[in-house]
Amino acid sequence: MIVTIDGIAASGKSSVSSGVARALGIPYLSSGLLYRAATLLGLDSGADLNDEAAVLAALHAHPVRLEPLAEGNRVWQGTRDLTDDLHSSTVDHGVSVVAVLPGVRAWVNDQLRQVPPPFVAEGRDMGTNVFPHAPAKFYLTASPRVRAQRRAKERPEDVDAIEAALIRRDELDHVQSAPAVDAHVIDTGPLDLEGVIGAILTGVAAG
Repeated sequence: MIVTIDGIAASGKSSVSSGVARALGIPYLSSGLLYRAATLLGLDSGADLNDEAAVLAALHAHPVRLEPLAEGNRVWQGTRDLTDDLHSSTVDHGVSVVAVLPGVRAWVNDQLRQVPPPFVAEGRDMGTNVFPHAPAKFYLTASPRVRAQRRAKERPEDVDAIEAALIRRDELDHVQSAPAVDAHVIDTGPLDLEGVIGAILTGVAAG
């Protein structure tokens, strides 16, 4: 079983994927955390994030490992847990730049494809590119304002500033964030977390 859950930034992919994975009793894979890890390592090394070779050099010099747990993924660099450092505003601002680099995308996809199913795969292009033959595909969306209000509950930042940043992020992510043609698109705006999880589980059960 492979379930893909794609969507735009701050659409609730991680929380929903975790809930679906727990309900199904399988792990989930967060591609976004790997892109964030690439961004963090690039920043830590002083690399220009537009320089693919420099970012890849940082990744190869400091290999990271994704730990796919149903309750929430962790990213490790040796014995160092990078996870909490991956959600800073600095990483937020750089991750879209890093995520379009072909070499980084290939690195992330290779990491994900090494994990044996069953699992829930969460990201931007899981259903279109990484696991195109997955039998159950979903795509989450919501207005920039709704997403900004949700993110503001997690971070001490102004809602208007978050909304503006998300709109810019949407523009940068447009190409890689398109839903698969056979994905079920869910507007998470009018739904709470349990409602989105329930809709996906119903879709999975319907086959």
